[in-house]
Amino acid sequence: MFMHVQRLINEIVPDEPDPAAANALQEGLGGQFGEMRTMMQYLFQSFNFRGNGQAKPYRDLLYGVGTEEISHVELIATTIARLVDGSPRYQGSSTAPLDEPAAGGATPLSTALSNGNIHHFLVGAQGAMPVDAVGNPWSGSYVYNSGNLVLDLLYNLMLESTGRLQKCRIYEMTANKTARSTVSYLIVRDQAHENVYAKALESLGVDWGKVLPIPKTKAERYPEVKTLLDQGLGEKQYLFSADNLSEAGKILQGASAFKDGTTLSTDMGRPEGVPLETAPERPEEFAPGLDEALLQLIQATSEQELKTSG
Repeated sequence: MFMHVQRLINEIVPDEPDPAAANALQEGLGGQFGEMRTMMQYLFQSFNFRGNGQAKPYRDLLYGVGTEEISHVELIATTIARLVDGSPRYQGSSTAPLDEPAAGGATPLSTALSNGNIHHFLVGAQGAMPVDAVGNPWSGSYVYNSGNLVLDLLYNLMLESTGRLQKCRIYEMTANKTARSTVSYLIVRDQAHENVYAKALESLGVDWGKVLPIPKTKAERYPEVKTLLDQGLGEKQYLFSADNLSEAGKILQGASAFKDGTTLSTDMGRPEGVPLETAPERPEEFAPGLDEALLQLIQATSEQELKTSG
């Protein structure tokens, strides 16, 4: 059972629209090694987990990381939408029907023909989609769930390593602050999850360190990443356990599996997060939200309910 808190797990730094950067981030959302796969893979491993008793901490670990991945899907999808739709610095007209976002032109969707993924405008009304960077739909066949704990944990470590590798590449593709703020956060959390799965494998006697993680070098040369690492974000795992019954902390304790001098820690709760803002209406996409008549009906209904309840 899951609950939704109306806060983003990390701040999205405002910058100008960048549809090309948004399309690169689609790989990190709906690609073979993206956030939709990590979310579904870890949750299905949790749902299908067999064994209780001494095995329970490993199930709880998978549940905790899988639940966090839901928030990563939300974060990266929201970032893509802001990069396509515009940003808090948007300087176009909110009333002119033929205004091009951030450009003041007369052809509102012309950027769709020259930047990024045309489906963001043609199909998605300036929002994220469950596809990769070339438009291939996300597939459930990406999910690996063998039923063998060691195999599943190895695949998860490989998945986090590959995801971090791709996000490091995305970081170097764009200087857009909106894109980089989200990519940097996900790089750090991917590294934290690599640590989690490596530590779990070590507790099962598996010598994983001769091959993984990949890339071998940390991304500390990225200033945004270093800031987050300095805050200890790479060493902590949130368990998202509302009833405090998670036993994953039995595994995730002591020295980091990376042998970098840091110590692992767990938190039964969730990150504090930041306020979650709703995207503005986009009349040029014929996605205006609620029309005036419907708003009046909602207001009248609300007033009537207040009178009744009073």
